[in-house]
Amino acid sequence: MIPEDGPRGQGRGIFRRVPIPCSIGKMLTLRDASPSDAGQIVQFIRDLALYERAPEKAVVTEADILRFGFSENPLIHTVMAEWDGHPAGFALWFHNFSTWEGRPGIYLEDLFVKPEFRGHGIGKALLKRLAKTALDLGCTRYQWQVLDWNTPSLDFYEAMGAKTLREWLTCRVEGEALRALADGAP
Repeated sequence: MIPEDGPRGQGRGIFRRVPIPCSIGKMLTLRDASPSDAGQIVQFIRDLALYERAPEKAVVTEADILRFGFSENPLIHTVMAEWDGHPAGFALWFHNFSTWEGRPGIYLEDLFVKPEFRGHGIGKALLKRLAKTALDLGCTRYQWQVLDWNTPSLDFYEAMGAKTLREWLTCRVEGEALRALADGAP
């Protein structure tokens, strides 16, 4: 995607979808997801939840992906990875914003490569693709979270140049606590 006021900007909303195939060798293809990928995206999310030891928490539906990823103003964006024509992995991201820098960033919500396709550079290619997307969109940050027990992923990300920000802790309000907090809002 490129900003609407960019050199080819002609889309609706702030960003438009621009298919940018990326092939490495003859096996790996990266592409922007299309609505027909919604079912595969849901399956990748469920596979990731299983890997992260919380399969019961992945309640996303195809309708959710279609609504939030393929509307006039999508809130999420997905890059699909295919190995020799077979679904191999994905990266799902959205924008965040740095008030201190006055610039948007990319938040990588999910990165997943199916176990049988690991070791081929697919995760690395997805990370690089999103880094390029961030720069193309004028973003100054590209960040994500990783579970503290997931040593293979931590090692991989740090080898790719990521810094683990141990001084920042994630705060989350959900479920009944979210409803209770909202009930007290003016």
